[in-house]
Amino acid sequence: MARYILRRVAISVITLLLIVVLLFALERLMPGTPFNDEKLTEEQVTLLYAKYGLDKPMWQQIVIFIGNMFRGDFGISYTIQKNLPISTMLAAKFPVSIRIGSMGFVIGVLLGFVLGTFAALKHNTPLDTGASVLSMIGGSVPSYVMGMLLLYFIAYKFKWVPLWYSEKAPFLTSILPALAMAIGPMSSVARYTRSEMIEAMNSEYVQLAEAKGMSKVHIILQHELRNVLIPLITMIGPQFVGMITGSTVVETIFSVPGIGKLFVQAIQDNDYNVVVSLAFIFSAMFIAVLLLVDIAYVIIDPRVRIAGDKKQ
Repeated sequence: MARYILRRVAISVITLLLIVVLLFALERLMPGTPFNDEKLTEEQVTLLYAKYGLDKPMWQQIVIFIGNMFRGDFGISYTIQKNLPISTMLAAKFPVSIRIGSMGFVIGVLLGFVLGTFAALKHNTPLDTGASVLSMIGGSVPSYVMGMLLLYFIAYKFKWVPLWYSEKAPFLTSILPALAMAIGPMSSVARYTRSEMIEAMNSEYVQLAEAKGMSKVHIILQHELRNVLIPLITMIGPQFVGMITGSTVVETIFSVPGIGKLFVQAIQDNDYNVVVSLAFIFSAMFIAVLLLVDIAYVIIDPRVRIAGDKKQ
């Protein structure tokens, strides 16, 4: 098992390094520069390139960037906040996106899991139809539309919460953007849980458990839900990263100073270091979640553990 995990970690590290090199190269090949100010002369732009090391061969820039990156130094911002260390910039914005994304993820997964389980247990009944329709509507409504509806009715019409995000009341003003972001995971988790649950309910091992006289609650908890968790983890893992990295539109609607909005601004301004740093962090989070999913497989499903031991 230990060798299996180490092998997965090694593959993840190599993949991440390749992603960084590819992102760095693509960013440098994009048209435009970080220094698009019309007041700058060609000589001044050349001096700025030399000052920030952008005049060096690309392979040298990549090696220097990766070396600094592993020391926690992502460089400085060229345009958004000139000469401000990117680590300082991210330290101010990441907690906001993490808080809202985590809230939205937990709400969406829990509601979706409960809704999907309820629909499966009430299969082929009006309650099942209603739950399925609700999950389909949730999957059809974009998060920004849900955000505007919540903003109008809950914040503007009924005035239950403030309209915009505020650092003075971070938890209260995070509720609406979190709910807007939760609609997508809720819908997909509900549909997936329902289909997997119905398949488990019709399986031979469940029929055998029923024939042995096991209680309905025991069958649901020990056999049906446990087998639903394994494929469900695979699906919600990447969604978790997507929620944490923020939704640009939702953050814009609620005036949330998160990293999603920062990422788009950095692309528009050709702020190389910010773009590559954020892309690296997003990739690292995604790969880390996939690695945790693989490890969770080994813990949840003994068959995966046995297969891993045989490969060793």
